[in-house]
Amino acid sequence: MANDVDERSSIPIIDLAPARHGSEDDAQRVAEKLHEAFKNVGFAYVRNHGVPEDVSRKFFSLPQADKDKAPRPAEAWHHRGYSSVGREKVSQMVFDEAAIAAARSVPDVKESFDIGRSDDEADIANVWPPRQVLPGFRDFFESFYEICYAAEVELLRLVALGMGLEKEYFVNHHKNKDNQIRLLHYPAVEEDLLRQGKAERIAAHTDFGTITMLFQDEVGGLEVEDVSEKGKFRPAPYIANTAVVNIGDFLMRWSNDELKSTMHRVKAPPPAKDKGEGKGEGEGSESNRMAKERYSIVYFMGADLETTVDCVPGCWGPGRPKKYEPVKCKEYVNMRMEANY
Repeated sequence: MANDVDERSSIPIIDLAPARHGSEDDAQRVAEKLHEAFKNVGFAYVRNHGVPEDVSRKFFSLPQADKDKAPRPAEAWHHRGYSSVGREKVSQMVFDEAAIAAARSVPDVKESFDIGRSDDEADIANVWPPRQVLPGFRDFFESFYEICYAAEVELLRLVALGMGLEKEYFVNHHKNKDNQIRLLHYPAVEEDLLRQGKAERIAAHTDFGTITMLFQDEVGGLEVEDVSEKGKFRPAPYIANTAVVNIGDFLMRWSNDELKSTMHRVKAPPPAKDKGEGKGEGEGSESNRMAKERYSIVYFMGADLETTVDCVPGCWGPGRPKKYEPVKCKEYVNMRMEANY
């Protein structure tokens, strides 16, 4: 778009190519644009991010019995493998048992598959489907993981430059590749259930880690909270050849709230404006219209698990106290995961 902003969502659209192929001044300009987006919205669409777009349909189209051959372990901290519909309930800083039970009364209608680093030093072991069930699946996603990490390093450098820090400041806390790829499938569900709050795709939440990169399909449904008007959510629709990138809790804490870890959710897509369109997958009356199934791939960038996140230089001092106590990454992630499973 000419103004580099998606007018439906007010989320800036930023091209990373000048930072990759241009001068240091070009990189600084891109860094400043990214910083403004993360400061004012918490989200950005990025072009030329270096990650090839692909989809996760092949895994989710397997028979249920085959998907169940790579089950997510029972422990909340072991965030790997396949989770069937209803297994996870995303929550936002809810830790009281009664409150968690109340949140789980409205199910998340989704299934997921989670992948982390595969080296021998990995803190959490991956859970893979047998190779004969899905040939090439493991090899592809181990390669995809490395491609995403290269994009992560580039983004971390730009964030550091935008904050006036040394370029490698955040990269130095993300050496171990303690990240996560999540394949998501949202089955078709009645739109009325989603709009009435009787079912959810993903409830409003912030992400745990440093930065998140999302590759969504054309179906829609992602919504981002307006940082100036709590409780008001705007659509973040699919834009071809972009990834949706957002700040997570770690970077919010590192920046002492200068950068926004913004609430977001996945709801029913906006109603079709043209009532004369063919019904297709979403066929049905106004009252029982089905929200189409939706696929996405998410790459969660996480700091090294033993890293302690504390305010960075320049984000606190006289007249600007620290808003957060230092926290070890592993402890924070495990705390958040306990509430979801």
